[in-house]
Amino acid sequence: MSRIGKLPIKVSKDINLQIEQNIIQISGKQGTLKLNIPKEIKINFKNNLIHIEKNENIKSTFEKYGLIRTLVNNMIMGVNKKFEKKLQMIGVGYKAHLNNKFLILNVGFSHPIKLLIPEDIEIIIETNTNIIVKSADKEKVGLFASKIRAIRKPEPYKGKGISYFNEIILRKNGKSSK
Repeated sequence: MSRIGKLPIKVSKDINLQIEQNIIQISGKQGTLKLNIPKEIKINFKNNLIHIEKNENIKSTFEKYGLIRTLVNNMIMGVNKKFEKKLQMIGVGYKAHLNNKFLILNVGFSHPIKLLIPEDIEIIIETNTNIIVKSADKEKVGLFASKIRAIRKPEPYKGKGISYFNEIILRKNGKSSK
């Protein structure tokens, strides 16, 4: 049984919450997010607290119970303060810059890589090699950051590539002389 699903979620007064049929919409100062709720799950909103309840006692409902509570909590946190992921580029000549709605990366290929930035994601570039991905939607932040990282994953010998900030890269020894 989910222990996370039982916990109520506090909602501050500056957040607007609308529950219609199986859709919950949360609006705040950082944006608006929507989530489809499975019909086995019921959401109650009273006294600035959200309670998640199960309509049925079957295995699939128990699986979704804690997940829905966590997703709703992340939505509330996201519309208050945007989620962010930091990436760093390590390598000679590696740099990034913005051009309209494109993120352009020079990461050692013969051509620069262009990535289209989704509308609800904000990109900040610090010192040409540090990239910050921000959005109210935690899932979209993680997906876009992993898309950037997948272009040039860090290699284990010199550590060159694009990695998350404070990511530990296990290093290997190179050729050893006899």
